[in-house]
Amino acid sequence: MNNKISIGQYIPTNSWLHKIDPRIKIIGLIVLLVSLFLIPISANLASIIMISAFLFFAVILSISARIPLKRVFSGVRPLIFLLTFTFVIQLFTITTGEHIFKTPLTMYISLTSIVAIIALIILYNTTKRILPFRTVYFFIIVFLVFLAQYLLPYVEITKYNFNPTYEGVIRGLFLFLRILTTVLLTSLLTFTTMTTDLNFGFEAIMSPLKLVKIPVEVMAMMLSLILRYIPTLLFETEKIMKAQASRGLDFKESKLKEKITQVIALLVPIFLISINRAEDLSDAMEVRGYVIGAKRTRIDEYKITIKDIASLLATFIILGVIIYFKVTI
Repeated sequence: MNNKISIGQYIPTNSWLHKIDPRIKIIGLIVLLVSLFLIPISANLASIIMISAFLFFAVILSISARIPLKRVFSGVRPLIFLLTFTFVIQLFTITTGEHIFKTPLTMYISLTSIVAIIALIILYNTTKRILPFRTVYFFIIVFLVFLAQYLLPYVEITKYNFNPTYEGVIRGLFLFLRILTTVLLTSLLTFTTMTTDLNFGFEAIMSPLKLVKIPVEVMAMMLSLILRYIPTLLFETEKIMKAQASRGLDFKESKLKEKITQVIALLVPIFLISINRAEDLSDAMEVRGYVIGAKRTRIDEYKITIKDIASLLATFIILGVIIYFKVTI
């Protein structure tokens, strides 16, 4: 399978994180995400240290789990545009606090700046495949887009003042780091936990819902199958796109009307493949005697060890520290 597809993939290594009980990992992830979103967004030094420490903590977890950082961060790449857009929106919308520049920068929406921006977009789309550092290259292009508006006032259409505040920059960075850390932590769960273990973990955590007649087994199975088949569908989509490209179909250089037709031509085989795989899976489960709601034995018996308890306790300590700082700040 393509290594670029990281969502939902299990990476087998003999690390301590792989050996943690799946129930503990899921609960620990929930506690860490709650802790992450409790960090107050402010220019306070404690908040900046905590959000930075959280990202560093996620990276250390990846290294200790023997997961290549390149694989971990590859899951963030599709979100780079969204993260950058969120950061830029904060720069324009947050007007409270001290401004960065003493006098506002005059930005021009002119014919020359529009031509320059279009040229930068074309340059990025045609050269990003041959460059190794696409993310850094994307940020450089974004910077040049703003620079073009500042340096090219010729044939002016309109103009605006740009003077972001430190508060806007900090809020943008906070949102950037928060989403980035969330993706890293959730990716670690699928990287270090097999589908069967995830199924057991979700089922065990949601078991109290059985008291109100909610089909927990079905919900847990659906969640585990969704996580399992995300990379499969992405891989099949990539295969179909390559097959269509070999026949002369170009998704990127077509007109809007042609792209709609091409997307439909892509979705139809994907739906057919999904239906066929679902039928094969249901047949395989039926042959193996799978019955919804029936009691089943397991090859591996899950037992919570001292290591599991210590790991979960560490996540609650992190939560306690953040709550303390949130109350005292």
